[in-house]
Amino acid sequence: MRRILLSTAKILISGALLYLALRKVDLSELFSRFNVTSLFWIGLAIAIAFLQIFVGVLRWREISAECGAPLELSRAMRYNVIGSFFNQTLPSAIGGDAVRLWLVARAGAGWRAATYSIFVDRAIGLIALAIMIVASLPWSYALIADPHGRSALLLVDFTALAGGLGFLVFGALQWRWLKTWWATHHIHACAVIANRVIFSRSRGPAVVVLSLAVHVLAVVVAWCVVQSIAAPVGFSDVFVLVPPVMLITMMPISIAGWGVREATMSLAFGFAGLATNEGVNVSLLFGAVYFIVGAIGGLVWILSAEKAAQGSAPLGVPE
Repeated sequence: MRRILLSTAKILISGALLYLALRKVDLSELFSRFNVTSLFWIGLAIAIAFLQIFVGVLRWREISAECGAPLELSRAMRYNVIGSFFNQTLPSAIGGDAVRLWLVARAGAGWRAATYSIFVDRAIGLIALAIMIVASLPWSYALIADPHGRSALLLVDFTALAGGLGFLVFGALQWRWLKTWWATHHIHACAVIANRVIFSRSRGPAVVVLSLAVHVLAVVVAWCVVQSIAAPVGFSDVFVLVPPVMLITMMPISIAGWGVREATMSLAFGFAGLATNEGVNVSLLFGAVYFIVGAIGGLVWILSAEKAAQGSAPLGVPE
């Protein structure tokens, strides 16, 4: 019953925020801006979204190997593409992570190693996104003159950054009880692994570059969407505005970020002095690109060995 109520609440939040956001959009005017060139840009956005998934796979493999759950490249790519489908269908922004965890655990890695690999992967991605937003603050302040917009940006970003850095500091603590107390030992173990990955001479530089690349590619996807409807928005605007929206959309309070993303993008565009309806237009098409990617992921899931082997013996993870 609790899960049903939470899922219902998320559906209602998505629906309510989408309704409020769509009141600012003339859908017939939006569709009238589509032409053959628009299809090219949308197709390019989908291709870049798959490239983003692949880059995320490269990072995840580095982290999962450190967690004792090594994955073949093809298997990891398949799991991430399948995860993109469940991100769009489960009532959470992290539903795909839960499915990836289940797949890795069933593949023979075990629940602990699988959970650690997913949790650390998500944490490092969040830290990279927060750092990227902080690094772009000089340009954000040049674009966003509204004091409320600046305050909201600082609050959201520094909260995420403080949480991420606090997580790393937590992993550096050597107090014995952190490793044995039931409430802290799993989180502490994940934080230790995150520190080991980030500050490793062999894995660290690659993980940092890949983490930043994942978020930059999301910005490029948004830019392709802007180009598809010839919206009067520059690349620098997209680069500054999209990452904070992505950060807020990570909150698991809606279905695949729908509604939250549109409302936040509308506010972000308004704070930047841009047309709020263009923010909703860009957000809707941005979400549509990832919905299409998720639909392809659903097809991969239907045809996958993991789907066919449900309930059977573990599939095995390579040593």
